[in-house]
Amino acid sequence: MKPFSLTLSLAVYGLYALPAAAAETDKEQPREERPNILWLTFEDTSAWEFGCYGNRDVHTPNADSLAAQGIQFMNAWSVGPQSSASRSSLITGCYATTYGMDVHPVRYETPEGILFPQWLRDAGYYCTNNNKTHYNTTLDNKSCWDECNKTASYNSPKRGKDQPFFAVFNTLTSHMGRIRTFHTDGRRDYTTEGIYPELLTLPDYVPDLPEVRSDYAGHLESTQDVDTWLGFFLKDLQEKGLSDNTIIFFFSDHGGCIARGKGYLYESGLRVPLIVYFPPKWQHLANQLQGQVKDLVNFTDLGPTVLSLAGVKPPKHMQGKALFGKYASKEKRTVQFAFGANHLHHFTPARAVTNGRYKYLRTYLPYRPFAMRNYYQWGIPSNKAWDAYVLGGHNTNPVWALPFDRHPAEMLFDLDNDPGETHDLSSSPQHAAILKQMREALSQHIRETKDLGFFLPTTRATCNLYNKVREENYPLEELYRLVETAGVATEEDLPLLHRALTDSRTEMRYWAAVGYAQLARQKTISTCPDELLRLLQDPDPYVAAEAAYAVAYLGHPAEGIERLLTPTVEADRKMGYSALECISLDPLMHPYLRPYLPLLREAAENLPRKQNEDAGLMARGILVNLGELDIRLLHGPEVYQEGVKLNRGRRPMTPLPE
Repeated sequence: MKPFSLTLSLAVYGLYALPAAAAETDKEQPREERPNILWLTFEDTSAWEFGCYGNRDVHTPNADSLAAQGIQFMNAWSVGPQSSASRSSLITGCYATTYGMDVHPVRYETPEGILFPQWLRDAGYYCTNNNKTHYNTTLDNKSCWDECNKTASYNSPKRGKDQPFFAVFNTLTSHMGRIRTFHTDGRRDYTTEGIYPELLTLPDYVPDLPEVRSDYAGHLESTQDVDTWLGFFLKDLQEKGLSDNTIIFFFSDHGGCIARGKGYLYESGLRVPLIVYFPPKWQHLANQLQGQVKDLVNFTDLGPTVLSLAGVKPPKHMQGKALFGKYASKEKRTVQFAFGANHLHHFTPARAVTNGRYKYLRTYLPYRPFAMRNYYQWGIPSNKAWDAYVLGGHNTNPVWALPFDRHPAEMLFDLDNDPGETHDLSSSPQHAAILKQMREALSQHIRETKDLGFFLPTTRATCNLYNKVREENYPLEELYRLVETAGVATEEDLPLLHRALTDSRTEMRYWAAVGYAQLARQKTISTCPDELLRLLQDPDPYVAAEAAYAVAYLGHPAEGIERLLTPTVEADRKMGYSALECISLDPLMHPYLRPYLPLLREAAENLPRKQNEDAGLMARGILVNLGELDIRLLHGPEVYQEGVKLNRGRRPMTPLPE
């Protein structure tokens, strides 16, 4: 490898215990000989949206040069397809599900001592973050940093002379908010940036609509801005005399903004660009890796890796593997995992596992489509256009309808031959063995990591769930067995489900209701047990809502729908509307919903709709599904001028290393 030079493409200038003590520092390595470590992170960008990952529609010379001189990971997963969940995994070196930190973007009580920068500080590193934390914990998110604010930098005068640093900078320039403009009126001319919407190569899983092309062009413009932003740091490192001593990590927090990316467990939501550059002085720490590397790596690995590079032995409770340094793992992964918890108000746990070739996707509420509306993401014009195209009856391509359809609980994809993940192989006899292998690997992973992601958001809000399940010796195996049964239930499972309907534990009742809902949607059963009807009055809104959904398909549509429309307390309305949105996607249920149109119209007009998760937006979404409202008016006419302003503007390429 050649030293990095400004002449090169600078376009502008579980089973795991918590740590009992601080991580172990390598005392033999002199402090002045430890490398600086710089994380440059950006948002909402898939790997294939950079030139070095094969995109011919974008110009990213800085990233391409960094990749050419460094290590470019081709199979890097963020483990979570949303910001707070993926960052919670980054900062702990563990899957966020282990600590119940997987619900986006909600902070829950977690154990102390799980944020890894503190161990770097203890080892003498100066740690700065400018300035996004977004960890799903009630712990002080800034306490593990020496500086965590809008001016934090490795250039801080507070950093000691020759003191090594670990510095994180996060830019919002590529965040989905850049194209969340509600419409495309007044959009800038992207051809001035060398991006031609009509010539872009679209993924096969999205429809070829003008709004899709426009949003994708806008996002590629932001990718180019990220590349420019990278150039600012490369220049600053060299000018400050730091380039020869600084290892650079350049990566996105999860997948991209094009529809069916961010928030989904497809590769478009999980696979991220990850480039690591070692200056010649520190290449001996690179574990002999160079060029394009196809190893399976994910965000749980980056915390242990930074510790290892700093001469700090990663604590045993960390689930990731150090990729570089003295403590680099000698074993390569054969499989890796990812998780999804929710789309804002929609609680829809899902898991994924890949061996690099095959990808297994498991959803635990399969009767809920993937495209349950996240009303933040439905502010991008392409999502609205796709929604209208499919649900409005215009679609002629079944692939484009997949996110809006019910799906199997288990799906299997051949990533080599089907990178868009549109051809499910789960029912293929030829793939039965790999399906079984993936299913068992995921089931084992859930148990080994003591996955807390199947507990309801409500039951996490009043306790430290991580501690609670251990102090109470909670029967996690019983819960996992019920969860894994619910989405694939048969008549033989009715005794298990029936017993759980009256369990004293909230989550058991919830997953029993899910099992009945699945059997009802499959028309395996038609009789509604009294115990399920009684759950309509369950004190937990998630249990009541899922029971109401099941009841509506088991001969009691009026009782179920009325329960979803009339929450016990106003704060519970969103859970009911989530289930009601799912029901409204079924044309066979429309006759039962139409008597309630006046109530829905009143809610759509009078309930708040300013914030992404407001119930007024959800009511309007239900009216869209019923054909009573044009989806272009989903957010109300009042957002039109805001969209015009956003379409004319451009996000700044900040923060900078000042």
